Amino acid sequence: MRAIWKGAVSFGLVSVPVKLYAATESHDVSFRQVHAKDGGRIKYQRVCAIDGEEVAYADIAKGYETEDGEMVILTDDDLAELPSTSSREIAVEKFVPTEQIDPMMFEKSYYLEPEKTGAKPYALLRQALLDADRMAVVTIALRQRTSVAVLRVRDDVIVLQTMMWPDEVRTPDFSVESGEIKPAEVKMANMLVETLAGDFDAAEFEDDYAGAVEALVKAKVEGGEVKRTPTSTKSSGEVVDLLAALQRSVDAAKTSRGESTDSGDADDSESDSKPAKKTPAKKSAAKKTAAKKAPAKKPAAKKSTTKKAAAKKAS
Repeated sequence: MRAIWKGAVSFGLVSVPVKLYAATESHDVSFRQVHAKDGGRIKYQRVCAIDGEEVAYADIAKGYETEDGEMVILTDDDLAELPSTSSREIAVEKFVPTEQIDPMMFEKSYYLEPEKTGAKPYALLRQALLDADRMAVVTIALRQRTSVAVLRVRDDVIVLQTMMWPDEVRTPDFSVESGEIKPAEVKMANMLVETLAGDFDAAEFEDDYAGAVEALVKAKVEGGEVKRTPTSTKSSGEVVDLLAALQRSVDAAKTSRGESTDSGDADDSESDSKPAKKTPAKKSAAKKTAAKKAPAKKPAAKKSTTKKAAAKKAS
């Protein structure tokens, strides 16, 4: 893990130098939007909703939309005047009973690791939290903004959990009418709770959706149902590398004759280390092939597919 923040926890006159690490990471399955015909990724343009023109990134500003739909443009100078802090202190404000904080208030979790000089005061704070069965409410500056958080102990490690602001927790706008509940129904419900009672073990649960997606993708790869695109970083290798080598040879020959090349700004060393940089080489190859009345779109992908099909028939 890589520390994302360094500072110190201060409670009273005690200071504990610590490092902050992200305690969680998302393993959610994500898909990319692609062209169903050839697997090419879909790109989006930054277009102004008023004039319909594409806007350069340098011309994009931050805007705040008011309740009546008006847009207020904020400049860099305006943002610089906003209250911000770069303090490296995690200040303990108070110690509160654990049950007083609704878990819905929790946002993100981080591990606190003590620096070598802070090992003893770190252990002292950890033991104090355990003995008191309380959480420490703290303030911390993250990304130039002050956040409220709590410190608690998990498996001998102090965990910092940032919290939502009170107005960020929504209040339900509906009421629940339970109707008349009979004593016999309550008794039966209690019996069901006792029947299913047990201790929580996270290992008992698994993300079956992610596993099913991985199995599906693996089956399609093994079955040859893969779209090879110019931006693919993993491919059969030989055909793509050969085209890149040929293109570099053509570019070198043109350079020796004083002619310009179509390879863009990428040099040979970048092409060797970054497969994605080979895209310009393919486009140049496609232009040369077009002169011979061959299909201009993705010649490399078609050649690779043909060779794969021939290899399968031969086997």
